[in-house]
Amino acid sequence: MSTPDEISSFLVSRRARITPEKAGVVALSGRRRVPGLRREEVAYLAGVSTDYYARLERGKTRGVSREVLEAIARALQLDDIEREHLMNLVEITTTPRSRAPRRTAHVAISSTVQAVLDSLVVPALVQNARLDIVAANRLGAALYGLTPSDLASATFNGARFQFLDSRAKDFYVDHDRGKRNIVALLHQAAGQDPYDEDTIRLVGQLSTQSPEFRALWAQHDVIRYQRGTKRYRHPAVGALEFAYESFDLTTERGLTMLVYTFEPSSPTAERVALLGSLARTDSIADVRGGDIAIDHT
Repeated sequence: MSTPDEISSFLVSRRARITPEKAGVVALSGRRRVPGLRREEVAYLAGVSTDYYARLERGKTRGVSREVLEAIARALQLDDIEREHLMNLVEITTTPRSRAPRRTAHVAISSTVQAVLDSLVVPALVQNARLDIVAANRLGAALYGLTPSDLASATFNGARFQFLDSRAKDFYVDHDRGKRNIVALLHQAAGQDPYDEDTIRLVGQLSTQSPEFRALWAQHDVIRYQRGTKRYRHPAVGALEFAYESFDLTTERGLTMLVYTFEPSSPTAERVALLGSLARTDSIADVRGGDIAIDHT
């Protein structure tokens, strides 16, 4: 999808989710074909003409000011991440640049970042914007059954696993929520860098092979990793429940560190200790090969 089309679809999807009552406006007369706001109602709330807003919703962004975009964001009640996504999309259409897809080189983390990972006594990993895991400590690798080769070549992708591997449903307790989050994260990544060839290829593959991905992609939701909970059914050690925090790496653009924590003396703490023992003896490789091996093609 081109960036103007993405702007159009995003604005239409945000408009459709807001009722006149929620927006605090008196519904215009006439039969409503959709439950959401009409274009003229968004224009009224944003203080622009209906024609002006209609052009913007068609992806025609030439000459639009940030002040107008902010007014439209308020009218559509966008959250901070959605507002940033809209600004990114519009900036892309108004900034001269090469529109040819380009390959992003694999970013290897520094030895300092790897040392930080290795110093942690909880699972931790680093991933890029399109959800390739590029680094992990021993516990993080054991959690996903990753080998050093997987990490060196960044061949494990969370989106492919979630949507294209049948074993993901057993591995993730909150599988449906996880898939929605995956799609929203990829939308955010595509909005920030729509010419990245690997992201284009990934979205194309998932759209072709997963009807569920296509349906979720059409909703145009966007999120950014911050904090939350993750629950797994690990084939070697059983149920695991973590709280996680995310940290953008300022020295490696586009990379995020995820750190998984757990309550001391909890069942998860005991099972993580067992996971660590398996990892130290390399037994985890057999678990990955037999139970949660991932098809990376």
